[in-house]
Amino acid sequence: MRRTAHRLLATLLVILWGAVGVHAQINVQRILMMGRNALYYEDYVLSIQRFNLVIGAKPHLPEPYFLRGLAKFYLEDHAGAEADCTNAITRNPYSEQYYELRALCRINLERFAEAEADYRKLLDINPRSTNAWHNRVLCLVRQDSFARADSCLDIMLRQWPKQSSNYAMKAQVQLSLKDTTKAEEWTDRALEMNAFDASALNIKSMLLLRRGDHKAGEEMLDRAIVQTPRNADLYINRALARYHQDNLRGAMTDYDAAIEINRGSFAAHYNRGLLRAQVGDDNRAIEDFNFVIEQQPDNYMALYNRAMLRSNVGDYRGAMQDISTIIQAYPQFWDGYLFRAQLRRRLGDVYGAERDEFKVTKARIEGVSKKTAKSKTRKKDDKNLENYDRLVENDDVPTEQYANAYRGKVQDHTTALQPLPPYLLSYFPRQNALSHYFPYLAEVEQLNSSRALFSKLHVSLAETAASEKQIAALFDEIAQLQGENNGNYRSDLSVEQLLRLALAHYHVRDFESAIEDVNVLLSQHPGHHLALMLRAQMYYAMLMAEHPELSNQESVPLSPSTEVRLVLNQAADDLVLLIRKNATNAYAHYNLGNMHFLLHDYDLAEKDYTQAISIDASFPEAYFNRGVARILQNRIPEALADLSQAGEYGIYSAYNLIKKYTKK
Repeated sequence: MRRTAHRLLATLLVILWGAVGVHAQINVQRILMMGRNALYYEDYVLSIQRFNLVIGAKPHLPEPYFLRGLAKFYLEDHAGAEADCTNAITRNPYSEQYYELRALCRINLERFAEAEADYRKLLDINPRSTNAWHNRVLCLVRQDSFARADSCLDIMLRQWPKQSSNYAMKAQVQLSLKDTTKAEEWTDRALEMNAFDASALNIKSMLLLRRGDHKAGEEMLDRAIVQTPRNADLYINRALARYHQDNLRGAMTDYDAAIEINRGSFAAHYNRGLLRAQVGDDNRAIEDFNFVIEQQPDNYMALYNRAMLRSNVGDYRGAMQDISTIIQAYPQFWDGYLFRAQLRRRLGDVYGAERDEFKVTKARIEGVSKKTAKSKTRKKDDKNLENYDRLVENDDVPTEQYANAYRGKVQDHTTALQPLPPYLLSYFPRQNALSHYFPYLAEVEQLNSSRALFSKLHVSLAETAASEKQIAALFDEIAQLQGENNGNYRSDLSVEQLLRLALAHYHVRDFESAIEDVNVLLSQHPGHHLALMLRAQMYYAMLMAEHPELSNQESVPLSPSTEVRLVLNQAADDLVLLIRKNATNAYAHYNLGNMHFLLHDYDLAEKDYTQAISIDASFPEAYFNRGVARILQNRIPEALADLSQAGEYGIYSAYNLIKKYTKK
């Protein structure tokens, strides 16, 4: 019977709690408190595991669903957190915090109408919730329901007439309606109420900058940054104010600060790249434009800037590639032809250079218009390539921050879009410290009970390196089993001895000898389950040793070679045979999914992972890999559900993919 340790623990808890009556609540509350403690110390994955135990034992309780949702919210699994909040609300529809957290999840999922509906329900429970009124207004603004937002603000001003943020939001609504006069009136009233209101200071600075009063705008931004020093937009705006006053050093410092706060800021990278180019820091300017182009491959202004910088540092071919891409998109960009002609001459292509120059001469004869007068900045939506060297203005309406009672850290480590590796048989396993999932195979347990092997065998996702002492003992094991006959010694060995020899060869990384050992074993016992699983493992290990790039892809790999396909198919054939012999081996289905994944058959891989999950519903790696396969099939909602489940079971990296693909 297939069991895992966390299942056993959950079952034991249920039995204990059912047996001891009154003490059941004490045990539940203790585990719940352990989960709360882990949540407080930002150990979110561990807290999720604790709440899972409580939910398994007492599924009618709303609180563990809410707390698990809160942990997921901190990990930016907003879809999973929303589902948990819905479960909590189903069990208790009268708790305002459940609606508040679900609304915040829906805001992050950009489902503003549903979030606003949650705030209305929350306000039915607690009409004096300032956070709910505040966020409801912002949700209405995001839906362009300005009249309803303004009506809500009127109610808020009657209830809280001395709260400056309400006046600042009034100004924000007027700005969205393009009424700058009223916007400034409300901003001034907010600042009269509270001279340190960061939102009002931000709006006031924007109005001043639009009028060209850059010095006063900078002073307002100085005050706003003191109040909210982690707002990247404030630094970007102040950098522009300083740039207009020819304070390049100050502007550069502000862009550095903005990028430190928000590494994904397009405007900060683009503008810093321009400033670095102005001061001759070409290589670092290229780095900034590389970032912009990676995020926006069709940003032709960034391509043009990078082309010129590449030319400056002697990378003429790279510059040629960039400028040719631009000319293909803008065939009448005459400055581009002249620039490419210069590059071609430097590369010795005189004929190509003359051809580009002839195109420009012909265009001028036909009366092509010249450039217009230039200003120092441009709007974000300006696509005129002649403005490539102007800084980008951050002209968005300043947005009030959502009131959020729940704050925590999230992991931002980059996770590649690739499957977790196959499960393997090993003497030296490496367990995931965050996972409470313990793999189990009856055949392995029987072997371990018989003490027939060199050491205890494990089913594991990863291995630790054997020590020198362990390696020496393995070589002694091989020598003992071979005896003095190094020829046909295998034919004299028993099934267990052949298995021991194959495992010893595997752990000393002699994969070919290990495969030969298993071949002899299978010739004697064609349906041996562990031998089939082990040979597939050997084929995979040998392939990874020869082609390490297959296990280190940052993007979808290229089509596998004939050699790679051959080895993967050999491994897949063994796993298919094993499944025919034992269809309940979840790891065989999972590993087969990995082989199909590397063969780029994502549909078949998904079916294999589904089979593994149908056998073991708590199989975290199968959920993760199925999620990745579904992403590659552009089935994002289903993929996010799988990744959320994987995150629940301790695969922390799932939350990075959730964060990345929720935005997409």
